[in-house]
Amino acid sequence: MAKKRVFVSFDFDNDRVLKDFVIGQSKHEDSPFEVIDHSLKEAAPEKDWEKKAAAAIARSEIVLVMVGVKTHKASGVLKEIAMARNAGVKIVQVIGYKDGNYTPVPDAGRLYAWNWENLKKLLS
Repeated sequence: MAKKRVFVSFDFDNDRVLKDFVIGQSKHEDSPFEVIDHSLKEAAPEKDWEKKAAAAIARSEIVLVMVGVKTHKASGVLKEIAMARNAGVKIVQVIGYKDGNYTPVPDAGRLYAWNWENLKKLLS
């Protein structure tokens, strides 16, 4: 079975570690997904990151939003959600941490708990 191509959207300023955790999970033998273009933004974002992100999102089958405390306000995440909507790409939101109060990203659908069974179902 081919793995689903997933673009990970996250709050670059606060939640970079979440992206690394998802990349690690994508390498599990039974993972139904692979992460594409997971290093678009560096510490100083490239001026054309939006163009690169839009292209990567268009090549993906799912945009996975890793939600932290401030993700719903992160401008890059909001732009990526709009890109996914424009491209007709499925969006899934997952809470990135065990503790806390999390606000869903606007226009990105339902918020799910992050566990391996949920990821396998949502990203397959």
